[in-house]
Amino acid sequence: MNKLIVGCVLLVTAFAPQVSAQGKPGQPDAFAEAVFDPQLVLKNAQVIGLTPAQRKTILDEIKAAQIALAPLQADMTEPAMELVEMLGQARVDEARVLRLTDQVLRIENEVKKRQTMLLVRIKNALTPEQQTKLRELRKTDAGGAASLGG
Repeated sequence: MNKLIVGCVLLVTAFAPQVSAQGKPGQPDAFAEAVFDPQLVLKNAQVIGLTPAQRKTILDEIKAAQIALAPLQADMTEPAMELVEMLGQARVDEARVLRLTDQVLRIENEVKKRQTMLLVRIKNALTPEQQTKLRELRKTDAGGAASLGG
């Protein structure tokens, strides 16, 4: 079961770029602080007192996100590769590049929407107390990582 959980989480995170507002380096990411990474939730299931029903809800949401994201990723591959190839040429068809860019960005936008839906649904499955515990765990993990680095 744990291998399934890890596999689900890895596939969801691998299928699309991180959903977050990109701030300046060194500044906290308000979006990332407001939601909870599926790995953080599942890794700390016992610590936060995740119930079997909550666990099932979260795993079901992860699976649904995988199903939704896989075709989007596939749809984005061809135009993205074509765009890269075109940009590598000595002379570039600007109109074609803009069309491909629009196509890739539309798909990427849909991917981010679906990732956001997943993160919101995970958050809504958690109690306020569980959310507080996860925030504390996230701070502890970040502090530990920072102190190890120097």
